[in-house]
Amino acid sequence: MKATLIVVGKTVSKELTHLIDDYASRLTHYLPFDIITIPELKNTKSLSAEQQKTAEGELILKQLQGGDYVVLLDEHGSERRSVDFAAWVEKRHQTVSKRLVFIIGGPYGFSPAVYDKAQEKISLSKMTFSHQMIRLIFVEQLYRAMTIIKNEPYHHE
Repeated sequence: MKATLIVVGKTVSKELTHLIDDYASRLTHYLPFDIITIPELKNTKSLSAEQQKTAEGELILKQLQGGDYVVLLDEHGSERRSVDFAAWVEKRHQTVSKRLVFIIGGPYGFSPAVYDKAQEKISLSKMTFSHQMIRLIFVEQLYRAMTIIKNEPYHHE
C-alpha cells in the first residue's frame, strides 16, 4: 500500500515546509508516501465559495486513480486517539491494495463531487487549524501511527 496526501495550494511557511518534509521523509522508512500539491486557483475574488470548491474539486478528482481508498480530512469526520488511528492505518494497510489517499481541501472545504468519491472522513481535532498547519499535524500523526504499529519508542502513553 502507498499513502498519498493531496493538498490544495503550496505551503507558504518555510519552517512548516521543512517540518512537513522531515516527517514525509521519515514516513518513507515505513511505506511509500508522497504529497501532491494542487495549484491554488487564480482570480478567486471573482468566484463564490461554491465555485471555488467546484473548481478545486475538479483538480483533486484528476489526481485520483481507480482503486484508491479516499479519506477526507474534514471537520465533520470521525475523531480518533493516536493509538486508534494507528490501528485504523494498520487495518487499511491490510485491506487497501493500491493507494490510501488523504485529502486536505481548500479554504471552503470540498465539493459534493469530492465528498462522493470519499470512503471516509477523519477529523484531527474539534479545533480549527490553518490548512498550512494541518498538513504538518497530519504527517506527524501518520508518522506516529507507523511507529506505534512497529512498536517503536516515539509514542508514549
